[in-house]
Parts: sequence; structure tokens; C-alpha cells
Amino acid sequence: MASQPPRFPSSPKAPDENRKTVLQESTMQPLLVPATPAAEGAQESHRVPWPALVKAYTQIHLSILEVQRGRLLASLNPLELNEDLPPPMPPMAAKKPWGDQEPLSKIPFKILTGHQHIVSSCRFCVDDTKLLSGSYDCTVKLWDAMDGSLLRDFENGPKAPVLECSVTADNRRITAAAYDKTLRTWDLETGKLLWKISHESFISSCKFSPDGKYVVSGLDVDCGICLTDAENAKTVSYVRDHHKRSVTACCFDPDGQKVASVSLDRSIKIWDVTNQATLLTIANAHTNAISNCCFTFSGHFLCTSSWDKTLKIWNVHTGECRNRGACVTLMQGHDGSVSSCHFARDTSFLVSGGYDKTVAIWDVGEGYRKLSLKGHNDWVMDVDVSSNKKWILSASKDRTMRLWNIEEIDQIPLVIECKKALGLKLEQCEECDRPFSIYESDIFSEAVTKCVFCRMDAKNLSAKSSSSEEKDFPARKCSDAHWAL
Repeated sequence: MASQPPRFPSSPKAPDENRKTVLQESTMQPLLVPATPAAEGAQESHRVPWPALVKAYTQIHLSILEVQRGRLLASLNPLELNEDLPPPMPPMAAKKPWGDQEPLSKIPFKILTGHQHIVSSCRFCVDDTKLLSGSYDCTVKLWDAMDGSLLRDFENGPKAPVLECSVTADNRRITAAAYDKTLRTWDLETGKLLWKISHESFISSCKFSPDGKYVVSGLDVDCGICLTDAENAKTVSYVRDHHKRSVTACCFDPDGQKVASVSLDRSIKIWDVTNQATLLTIANAHTNAISNCCFTFSGHFLCTSSWDKTLKIWNVHTGECRNRGACVTLMQGHDGSVSSCHFARDTSFLVSGGYDKTVAIWDVGEGYRKLSLKGHNDWVMDVDVSSNKKWILSASKDRTMRLWNIEEIDQIPLVIECKKALGLKLEQCEECDRPFSIYESDIFSEAVTKCVFCRMDAKNLSAKSSSSEEKDFPARKCSDAHWAL
């Protein structure tokens, strides 16, 4: 009797009890199984065993997935140590945190992310190498300005949104006002909390004096200001009902002798620190709430930003604001409420942030917008300018900060075109070396060799030293018509 051909695992007649043995043997068989001598004369079978086919298909399928996904999947046999692994895929290049917002402007910027809520305040510090920020996520953070990395979360922070933060001129301390009615001060280097005080009223604003000895706070419910000793946290002055409505912002002048405050009542007040008396009140300074204020480096001028979509620059000695020159209304720069403002250190330009998601750069002397920086996805809450005037920092409701490089702003085509359209040319002040703009069509332009601020300082000194200078003032005013106060 002829011998029967061997049964393969794929045969439906294979008994169940022999399946395990057949599966074990099939793993050692080649994919093409030749006929055995015993099967001579019978039809040769070249069918592939089913387990081997499944295993081959699985291996091919996994290999395809490995190539497609660019990484090695888990090995089928984790105990196999001699298995050759495919070479690792090269890492993807990191996306640079730079952007460009308009073809003609070409202003690069870095994006700093790390806050979990609205970034309400931002400041340069430590010679422009560090950045300070406060946020509605109840944190105060310190950043590296070079690479945008987060350096520190300050310990024992508030349990409520941070509304504003400030840093001393010597970069030793920082302070932050929060919505839990507290004011906290930390050591910048160590991050250690130095003191904390609580008010009965919400604190809407806080600023260090230039010498770092005092902190002035703007009060919401009490509509006033509070002066605190920065060393021992003792209250020096507490002025209630300074304004008719909530104080939105306050700041010291460069000498630390005056405090400017602005309010929802649309007024501006200048308060004398030594005499603890109000020196100047400008009622109805804007047609809507005033959001922020900042002094020029000389302390003679104050800029205010408002929800009426404008900014104004005021002479703090006279309280005047006119339509041209140093005391000017800055219009047509924002399509929404203006939230913040900050002068460059030499007052050569002004920066403002708005609820239209833009940052505006203004020529202070001529009162026009040089450039609008676009990139934020929501309201711009605060702005700052580096001491070297190369960078602008902006904080936004979109939970990010942006660091703009404006070093070559006057060479930007969009700025050049704007100046040409206005008929302006750039000159260098012979006294302070700051650049300033004059009209090319001005018949007196050749005689103007100083910027508006140096000319105003000279006029103020002349008025004090000699009464004869005051008699000549109308003639000088005529020659400097577009700079007049």
C-alpha cells in the first residue's frame, strides 16, 4: 500500500490534536516545500504553510509601517538581542521662533510661550538680557531674552491674577500687584519673597520709584494711590478719593518727586511726593477712560493712552496738549482702545499697544505712526522698550509675549515710504544726538538743529533765568511754529 502524502497545516483534514506539533515544525520549513521521496509520482505541492504566510505578511506589514512612521516599532521578539535594527531617522529640524508680519516691514520677532492665561505685564531688566512678566495665571516669571527660555517662577506667588509687575533700576527687586488685593516684592536674583502686604482695595497698578526706595500703587475701589516703603513695606502715604473713579495706572517721574495717575474718570493728576499735594489736575483729558501713562526721560512730558483710541503727550508744567509738536494728540494709529504706552529712553520714539492686536511705533516729534507691528492673535496688554532701543516687548491676551527687533527700523521700506509721503527728513540733534524728523518743505528747517525736547528744555531755562528771553519768545515761537506748545 502506497504511503500517504504528508498533511500540511493548511489542509482542513489536519487533526486538531496534531496542530500544535505541525505549527512548531512549520516554523523551521522553507517557504517552498518540495515533495518528499515518499510522495514520488504524486502531484508536487508548492503551497506555503499558513502560519509561515501569516508571519511573513506580518513582518512585511510591520516593516512598511516602520518606514512610513519613521521610527522602529516594538520588536516581535524582545528577547532577541542580536537582531539588526534599522538606523534611526534623523531628527526634524526645530522650528525657529521667528516670524515676519508684512513684506515691506520685515520686522522679525521671537515668540515666548509659557503662561497659561492672559499675559498682563512685561518688562525688560538686567541690561535687557532678562524679561519679566506677570499673568492672569497667577504667576510672575523671569525669562532669558536671548533664547526665550523660562528661567524662574517666583516662589510664594499670589492666588489671583497678576495685574502688573515692576522692577527696580538696579535690578535687585521686583514687585507685582495681584487681584487678591496684595502687593508682593521678591529678590530678583534668588527669587525669594521679601514681603507681602494686603490692601482693603484692589490694586490696579504698581511702579517702583527710580531710586527703588518706594512703590506707588493705584487703587481701584478707593480711587486713590498708596506710597509704600520698599525696604520695610510700611505705608508712607495713602490718598483716598484722589480720583472720582478707579485709578487705572500710575508712575513716578524720573526724579522720583512726582507721581502721575490716570483714571476711568478720564482725568490726569500730578501729585507731589514731598509735599503730599496735588500739583496739577487735567480733567476730561480724553473722551473715554485713560488706560496708562508714562513720563519722558526729562520728566517734562507725560504720555497717556486711552480707550478713545488715541494717545496724548502733555506738558506737565502747563497741562497743555496741542495738535502738533511735542504736545500732540497721536491719532490714526490704532483701530481699537489703546491699552499701554512707553517712551524710548531718549524719547526718540514712543510705543503703544492696543486692543486691535497691534503694536504701534510713533515718531514723537512729528506725531505720526512710523510702523504698526502685527503678529499677536488677541489684545496687546502691555509694551516695553529696551534701553538700547533695539527691542520692543509686548504682552498679549493670547498668552504669549513677542520680542520685536527694531534695530533697522529707519531702513525699512515701509517706514521710508511713510516719511516720503509725509515730506519728512531725518536730522541729528546737536545736543543729545537723538534723531528727529522735520518737514522738507519747512522754510525754517535748515535753522532747526536740535530736537523738540532739547529746544523745550532750553526755553524753560531761558524763561527762568531772564525775563528778556520771554519778550523774544513770540519771535522764536514763530520760527518754530510746528514745535510750539
